[in-house]
Amino acid sequence: MDRIELTPDVTLSRLVYGMWRLGDGDDHAPQQVRARIDACLDQGITTMDQADVYGGYRAEEILGDALTPGLRDRIEIITKCGIVAPAGRHANARVKHYDSSRAHIMASVDASLRLMKTDYIDVLLLHRPDPLMDHHETGAALDGLVASGKVRAVGVSNFKPWDWTLLQSAMKTPLCTNQMEISLLARDAFVNGDLAFLQERGIPPMAWSPLGGGSLFFDTQHSRLLAALRAISTEHGTDETAAAIAWLLAHPSGILPVLGTNNMDRIAHISDAARIDMDRETWFELYTHALGAEVP
Repeated sequence: MDRIELTPDVTLSRLVYGMWRLGDGDDHAPQQVRARIDACLDQGITTMDQADVYGGYRAEEILGDALTPGLRDRIEIITKCGIVAPAGRHANARVKHYDSSRAHIMASVDASLRLMKTDYIDVLLLHRPDPLMDHHETGAALDGLVASGKVRAVGVSNFKPWDWTLLQSAMKTPLCTNQMEISLLARDAFVNGDLAFLQERGIPPMAWSPLGGGSLFFDTQHSRLLAALRAISTEHGTDETAAAIAWLLAHPSGILPVLGTNNMDRIAHISDAARIDMDRETWFELYTHALGAEVP
């Protein structure tokens, strides 16, 4: 499995296991979570993506219950903060909102460390742009977390370039990534400047919902695209999921797809995407099917 350097001290596996569904259903006992992590490690997937809000503020604790000191040393943990939803420890919130204040960030990080039973977070992301962000306060808080050793690197999620530059202008620590929605069904980042902004700066982006939330495979309006994905996957002895992820991996910005599932068979085949070497015409063939028309 290829690895991507975010900072001189932090490298991640090119494919990331997303844990937003970790609390779904009843199969989240520590041994079941450990089995999923082990299945990832068997493929060289060492990076786990979390957020405080996942699972109604329960997913981090579910992960923490499965972590042993030896296992923690073998993985990188990404987590996020900044969303306050009326659930879990924020059940009394009157309205869903964003909070990028120093007090909230510090309290969120301390809670994440406690729940995940670890003394450091590899990468902390601000989950959403906050229209009330005081960039000086937020930037100083993030710098302080890195200086303290509680967090090894910091980045953002769902930020536009202008949100990024505003926050970065008040920081000493370089922001290391932006986790955005990118897939064959969410293509705006390829043409609206979001990816170009990061690529120019040599900053690897992360892609959440890289399979379009599953609708890529179940919505009949994508039948031609799905047929093309199946043709590619058959040629490489894998499935259409791998072909869709390989499409993202082929982009020169170095996209890190974040894949979330509790299905052990699907987890065991996440790395199949790395076996598909996608050429330019194949990439544009899929892009054309996704657009529903040829490029101009």
